[in-house]
Amino acid sequence: MLFMSRDKSEMISAENALPGRDQAVPTEKMHFVLETPIKDVPEGHAVAVFGMGCFWGVERMFWKLDGVTTTAVGYAGGYTPNPTYEEVCTGKTGHNEVVRVVYDPAKISYDALLQVFWEGHDPTQGMRQGNDAGTQYRSGIYVMDAAQRAAAAQSKTAFQPRLTEAGYGTITSEIVDAPTFYYAEGYHQQYLAKNPNGYCGIGGTGVTCPIGVGA
Repeated sequence: MLFMSRDKSEMISAENALPGRDQAVPTEKMHFVLETPIKDVPEGHAVAVFGMGCFWGVERMFWKLDGVTTTAVGYAGGYTPNPTYEEVCTGKTGHNEVVRVVYDPAKISYDALLQVFWEGHDPTQGMRQGNDAGTQYRSGIYVMDAAQRAAAAQSKTAFQPRLTEAGYGTITSEIVDAPTFYYAEGYHQQYLAKNPNGYCGIGGTGVTCPIGVGA
């Protein structure tokens, strides 16, 4: 993706981050594919947030799943309030490109979402994903509660030996409490549905992640 104007492999400090703005950037109201409000969380539903590299391809992985009600792409984990895409791409906001997934736990489990997370990208690459380099492409699980944190940690522990056996390095994915989620601009939402031939740099390792850890 564009705007690679500086070495962005090091996380910027809060005092050096861009100032941002008070108002949110404009975004879509409805999901282009699922035709559901992208900001709503229906009663009985839950939210999961993942960073796996370029958010265009990542979002598509999740909106295809049965039990997912809506998805949205955005920015999280940094310092700049209400950042723009161009600002995030400078590496001077600290934000990661992430996907917010609203799902029905009666139809799809958080473990199943974690399996898509682990298998959908290479979680050992640090501050990049494939040819996309910088802190905005880091791997991360942003947990909403203690149950999500426990499930994420257990799945990481279970997946590492599989990766090691396949010749991959140590998992670098961060598992942290969900920070403020800033919705990305409208044209980024469901980008690959609007632009079927658009760029997607996401690729997995081909290693299967065991689900139901502790069972």
